[in-house]
Amino acid sequence: MIDVIKKTLLAGVGAAVITKGKVEDALGDYVKQGKVKADDARIIAEKIAEQGRKEFDEMSQTLGAKIKEFTHHSNAETKAHIAALEERIRVLESKLAHPPTRSGEP
Repeated sequence: MIDVIKKTLLAGVGAAVITKGKVEDALGDYVKQGKVKADDARIIAEKIAEQGRKEFDEMSQTLGAKIKEFTHHSNAETKAHIAALEERIRVLESKLAHPPTRSGEP
């Protein structure tokens, strides 16, 4: 489960890097065509990169909170399951220690 989450995060980072590269390429084309000044293109690229970092940080925090919630829930379920199994073992051990007597036997 954790490996899947790691791979998903890394894929997201990779997508952000690729997107930034594409944005820079597109802005470079606009600069070459004279549609955008080089200084403006640099400012736009910085704003896009900053927004991407903010979104990635927010997603990371949300994912971290969800993982904590999931593991806490899983741990609670596991503890309840273990407690139920321990009770079953206790009952079985008690039965083995004090087997019922058959009628007619001392």
